[in-house]
Amino acid sequence: MSEILDRATAQVLNDGIGLDEAQILEVLRSPDDDLPALLQLAHDVRMKWCGPEVEVEGIISLKTGGCPEDCHFCSQSGLFASPVRSVWLDIPSLVEAAKQTAATGATEFCIVAAVRGPDKRLMDQMREGVKAIRAEVDIQVAASLGMLSQEQVDDLVDMGVHRYNHNLETCQSHFPNVVTTHTWEERWSTLKMVRESGMEVCCGGILGLGESLEQRAEFAAQLAQLDPHEVPMNFLNPRPGTPLGDQPVVEGKDALRAIAAFRLAMPRTILRFAGGREITLGDLGTRDGLLGGINAVIVGNYLTTLGRPATADLELLQDLKMPVKALSATI
Repeated sequence: MSEILDRATAQVLNDGIGLDEAQILEVLRSPDDDLPALLQLAHDVRMKWCGPEVEVEGIISLKTGGCPEDCHFCSQSGLFASPVRSVWLDIPSLVEAAKQTAATGATEFCIVAAVRGPDKRLMDQMREGVKAIRAEVDIQVAASLGMLSQEQVDDLVDMGVHRYNHNLETCQSHFPNVVTTHTWEERWSTLKMVRESGMEVCCGGILGLGESLEQRAEFAAQLAQLDPHEVPMNFLNPRPGTPLGDQPVVEGKDALRAIAAFRLAMPRTILRFAGGREITLGDLGTRDGLLGGINAVIVGNYLTTLGRPATADLELLQDLKMPVKALSATI
């Protein structure tokens, strides 16, 4: 392991060049005894190439449940016998959620909808919602609405949405085992259009979907090729009634190894703690992740699962002397 640490120190820490797929796999296979040194290197890389600030974000579901897609991890699919049912959120509720998010110190508010892609009703509600939020709340607005057409990408830019989230979820080789109603390539096409529009690209996925370590390394390398502004790192929180409802939870040390590996693959990218860290890592692991390459967090609850209280994350950041990123003046 000292060899990969030495190479990563020279290549990533000193030169800012991310690990390739084979090197990422070496990190993912590293023994437990080397984990502290690996996390320290990932933290050093984060501090050198990203700085000490942590970006804090809240998310809200505009349209929950009833999705026609069959993503095997997702309780919002209308094809599975999960307890989530289709619900739409009104504009005043969106604005109130944005205010509550801003009150935590968050600089980012992401509006999410459980759809294959947005229809006219959803795009109209997005336009109204973004306008209302921007009129009352000093916060950046992001969106996650599934696969887009070029016209929809242009509309979101016109609304003032500055970042778009569309996760690849897993590597290209494993994707057909997780989703069958659309392809990995369709997701990639949306991400390409978003990048070319000038919106920031937010793209990550979920670890623990039954992928091998080789496929986990493949996924990190494919994300590095995409070069997104932000990568949300989710860990599967198995949902009752879904095809992956009995999948085992990722072990904490494997999750931390993955965090370090993704940081070493993408030294300049915002790496965000997202869903599943509560059951995979707990409080101590959350601290270890923030000291091992993570430089952004989603605070509060997720779309259909509970998160840590926002105050707990903010107190932890204060304890670690990690400043919360100020709201950008250019939205």
